Amino acid sequence: MTTTPRSGLDRYFGISEHGSTVRRELRAGLTTFLTMSYILFVNPQTLSLAIPVDNAFVQLLMVTAIAAAFGSLMMGLVAKYPFAQAPGMGLNAFFAFSVVLGQKIPWQTALGAVFISGLLFVLLSVIGARQAIVRAIPNSLKFAITAGIGAFLAFIGLKNAGIVISNPATFVSLGKFSSAPVLIAVAGLIITAVLLARRVKAAILWGILASTVLAIITRAPVYPGAKEGTFAPFAGFTNGLIAAPVWPADLVFKLDLGGALGLGVLGVVFTFFFVDFFDATGTLTGLAQKSGYLSETGDLPRARRAFAMDGLAAMFGALMGTSTTTAYIESASGIEEGGRTGLTAVTVGVLFLLAMFLWPLAGAIPAAATAPALILVGALMFDGLRHVHWDDASDGIPAFLAVIAMPLTYSIANGVSFGVISYVAIKALSGRARDVHPALYIVAALLLARYIWLAE
Repeated sequence: MTTTPRSGLDRYFGISEHGSTVRRELRAGLTTFLTMSYILFVNPQTLSLAIPVDNAFVQLLMVTAIAAAFGSLMMGLVAKYPFAQAPGMGLNAFFAFSVVLGQKIPWQTALGAVFISGLLFVLLSVIGARQAIVRAIPNSLKFAITAGIGAFLAFIGLKNAGIVISNPATFVSLGKFSSAPVLIAVAGLIITAVLLARRVKAAILWGILASTVLAIITRAPVYPGAKEGTFAPFAGFTNGLIAAPVWPADLVFKLDLGGALGLGVLGVVFTFFFVDFFDATGTLTGLAQKSGYLSETGDLPRARRAFAMDGLAAMFGALMGTSTTTAYIESASGIEEGGRTGLTAVTVGVLFLLAMFLWPLAGAIPAAATAPALILVGALMFDGLRHVHWDDASDGIPAFLAVIAMPLTYSIANGVSFGVISYVAIKALSGRARDVHPALYIVAALLLARYIWLAE
């Protein structure tokens, strides 16, 4: 009996060993790319509010594509998993709205904080310390932190769309539904929600495109420089649909490491690290389970490589000029299509590189069209809350505080801190101190010390 010779790709990625084929891996990579490609539009629009460089949107789109390509290629080539990476939702909002705009920290310093947090992530991954830290954080808080980020994202989306506006009397109130951005955003929200409910692949991307087409057709005044009550249609693709990539010279290597090591920024470094650590842990574990990689004991083979590549992607992204790059849960769509090896992630990386030639398309995407993506991605992040033991106040109350504090204080860091500190305090004072991992007492003490220091 003769066997078919295995190709170099097959041997390197172990495609046949995992019951897959090259064609299936390529198809899975395309599916994952389409599902997460909305980040090419959403990330630049989020970060451009905090990074005031010339032609910020286009430069940030280039950086987003480069960071996503590098992260996905490294995950595929080194860790050999079908997990794609890109600048993370939630972390980009924390970077822009909480750190740069909220705390008035220069964006270059914030990039330095992202780089340092990525370096810490790599070091802990290499020495295997992640297991101890993961065990220290209770599952209820892990799920709550994810949901809190979702609430933060949704609030930002509602605000960007004009659905929620500031009000001096009530803090916030409902926006004007006669406003063009609000109408376009609401239409996009309904369209995208229906597509998600019908399990349409790349639903978020199609929702963004549908909203954009609607804005162009109706000549809605949603583009820069437009005034309410006037027609301001999209100016058209003056450079064509395909153009040479623009090198993001104003962003690359502009991070400030010295500033990031200052006492006032160390809390930001910790938050970037903390959130990415548990976001990546949850994402990679969930994807590994879906793709059949998790062992019976719940361990992830090649975990050190996978987590190190996540941290390396964050470091590289900071060097390029974007917020934290991390693994994407949207990779599950490619796994659903049969992707089982690193070739799937490599395919995603190559497609992100090719997307750099389509940057003229980005000018047609108004903020009102990407707001629904923020809102609905935020909604999807609430899924884990069903695992919180709400009937146990020592679990439920800290989880609630972690979730509610993020949008109301406009800070992921505060949500994480409120959750950890209250969890330790309630457990200890209710006679259940042994339920708390010893390492978490140290973390809570450090977070509490930070608030005491800020109060002085």
